[in-house]
Amino acid sequence: MAETEASVASLPLRIGTRRSNLAVIQAKTIRSQLEKIAPEHTFEIEALHTLGDKDQNSALYNFGAKDLWTTELEELLTSGKLDIVVHCLKDMPTQLPDSCDLAAIPLRDDPRDALVIKAGLPYTSLQTLPEGAIVGTSSVRRSAQLRRLFPHLRFMNIRGNVETRLAKLDDPKSEYICIVMSACGLELGQGAIGLEVRKGDAKILRLTDQLLDHKSSLACLAERSLMRTLEGGCSVPIGVETEWIDKPDATLRIRAIVVSIDGTQSVEDTTDTVVHTKEEATALGQELAARLLEAGAAAILKDINTNRPPKD
Repeated sequence: MAETEASVASLPLRIGTRRSNLAVIQAKTIRSQLEKIAPEHTFEIEALHTLGDKDQNSALYNFGAKDLWTTELEELLTSGKLDIVVHCLKDMPTQLPDSCDLAAIPLRDDPRDALVIKAGLPYTSLQTLPEGAIVGTSSVRRSAQLRRLFPHLRFMNIRGNVETRLAKLDDPKSEYICIVMSACGLELGQGAIGLEVRKGDAKILRLTDQLLDHKSSLACLAERSLMRTLEGGCSVPIGVETEWIDKPDATLRIRAIVVSIDGTQSVEDTTDTVVHTKEEATALGQELAARLLEAGAAAILKDINTNRPPKD
């Protein structure tokens, strides 16, 4: 017997996420929003460990892979065991499996980084740290750019969720003077969240469309387009940011930098244009990426990939 609309609506829709406290809180936030727009549905959260969660010691640069945080979740999504996956957008590969779509990007939170200094120390910024001070960060993007700006400091890998990294900083035996991490992560938020669904799942797309923020989506699509063209993932030191310019037209400015691992070489550029559509946002990212490659980024990226340590 065919299922009635009422019986389909009564089935719980399953939201997948990583098992970290921050990821679960983000998934609960999305669930609350979905419950408001679709009270006829119930939503369940399923949290699991991904490859990036299972290995908390290796530096992200050493992985090389672009899907450290997503593969296990995407497999369940494709098989129908999940209906929506909530990702930190920066952890999503810019090239998704053919069976999956980035359905929506809700309103973006504060995209800035925060400096957290060990309690009791007199320092107030990276500029005030002494020669050789150890700064912890799990991001090769951050460490490469910071090495470029502060060559007198030492940058060491620090892995784990928010609570783990803060505990490592607080440990009296730790070498870390401070750590750099997402500002909104400290507030249990995320700069941008991506909602991934099965390709062609019209029922779920009707729900996720209602959570989409137009300006956040266009800005993030431009950034992801640049990263995809440069083939950059979370293990490659590429920085990109966008901002909407206060003009009569919808002008989006995009700035990007490619940095060598040691911070001694870099190529950066900025451009802006009027953006109204996904296609225009994608083209903007591709245009800036092409300019960076021509200006020397191609050689930097080739050297990074050639000299990446083998992963056991």
